[in-house]
Amino acid sequence: MLLAIDTSSLVLSCALAEEDQLVAEWTVQRKLTHSEQLIPHMDEMMKEAGISKSEIDAIAVSIGPGSFTGLRIGLATAKMASYIWKVPLVGVDTLEALAWNMAGSRAFILPLLDAQRGNVYAALYGAFDEMWLEEKEEAAPIDEVISAAVKHGGPLIAVGECADKYRDKLLAAGIMPAPPHSRLCRAGSVALAGFQKLKAGKTDNPLSILPNYIRRSEAEVLWEKRHPES
Repeated sequence: MLLAIDTSSLVLSCALAEEDQLVAEWTVQRKLTHSEQLIPHMDEMMKEAGISKSEIDAIAVSIGPGSFTGLRIGLATAKMASYIWKVPLVGVDTLEALAWNMAGSRAFILPLLDAQRGNVYAALYGAFDEMWLEEKEEAAPIDEVISAAVKHGGPLIAVGECADKYRDKLLAAGIMPAPPHSRLCRAGSVALAGFQKLKAGKTDNPLSILPNYIRRSEAEVLWEKRHPES
């Protein structure tokens, strides 16, 4: 049994899955405080599913890009559980997990997360008979991302919170936003990607795994501007 966690955005999601079955998933998008909600809801989900800690064989967690604070909360929880329960830990790229929302759709998937100030975290995945990374992840202005995706060719489906935020721009460019239930970050998709990594023998050390922020926080940039000599 795999426990999956995603706290990379406003969405808070946790799931229990076997390789060919989603056993349980708890997903909410209500701007709740992840630090206060994750562990209680994770415990309640396991209780309702009738799954004990001893049945968890591995943990998969979204490691970014995304909300700096949210990523730290989810990763800290996953690292602690992996270490205490003595089970493997797998870090999953948030954009890759979003692409798995549309697995088998026979299209190119454009995951989009908010990077603030008109920028997005983006990548491009192929979702045909297999899932693969077509264009590497980046942080860039939304207009540049849309232009590059259109030049690549389609069909193109956008997922993630910015598929909502920039819906009109995407539609004008011929990029179709995914259905609402497939646009948001979901731990069930983190589990799908996590199983692929486990099968390939890819696991992470819970003592050294770090979030993938892609860019520095606004606080870090501001501090460097105020302390150029450091």
